[in-house]
Amino acid sequence: MMNEKVEKALECFKNKDYNGAIDLFTAVAEVETDNAEIYNNLGLCYANIGDDDKAEKNYLKCIELNPKIPQCYINLADIYYRQRRLSEGINILSYAIDMLPDDLIFRHYLARFYMEDTKQDLAIDELVYVLEKQPDNYDAYYDLAKIYFEFGNYDSAIENLENVLEYKQDNEFIYYYLGEAYQANDEIDKALSNFLKAIATNNKFPQAYKKAAILFMARGDNEDAIEYFEDYLSLDIPQEEKDSVNKIVEKIKQK
Repeated sequence: MMNEKVEKALECFKNKDYNGAIDLFTAVAEVETDNAEIYNNLGLCYANIGDDDKAEKNYLKCIELNPKIPQCYINLADIYYRQRRLSEGINILSYAIDMLPDDLIFRHYLARFYMEDTKQDLAIDELVYVLEKQPDNYDAYYDLAKIYFEFGNYDSAIENLENVLEYKQDNEFIYYYLGEAYQANDEIDKALSNFLKAIATNNKFPQAYKKAAILFMARGDNEDAIEYFEDYLSLDIPQEEKDSVNKIVEKIKQK
């Protein structure tokens, strides 16, 4: 009987009938009071209808009954991250690491909480640990690059972004961020090369056109600067920005 209710509840969840799923999971929980998975499922249902308080309550009950269910920690951490409850997120993820030390996703999540909590040194420690165990984790390289860029350590930011490209090629955003890092590191040719790669990957990427135009202008390559500014103007950008860029283009043409 209970198995049938669980199956019906899961079907309701699949069909996005979250209130129906809540009624069924609640009926099961009233009988199977020590069923941790049911409380995790209830938490997911409440989260999907925007009731984070009840979602949190059920996730905590799940962890209390069985602290070895990885997804429950992630679900709870998502609420804390979204609500900017960083200390609570750090605490629950630290507990998750104690309970499930081989599951590296908790350390990666913890690093992101530390990043938001401006505890960058602690974030670096966690990300380095993750990469020692998972050297192909391009998300961890990306997060490290963000931290190093904020610190002004552009060489390390570049190194980590280049590592991302080994696993995630032809990504306009990574090329763009690499361009920014190279520009900040006064490597203008490499910066320009990456902005152009971003454009080649996505020819509707306005920021890359503007960055490329500015660098061409800085090098004195006025024809190329005009070309990329005009391409930028053809894209969906605010009118105020168009007016400003048009003035720049006119000044270049007058030279």
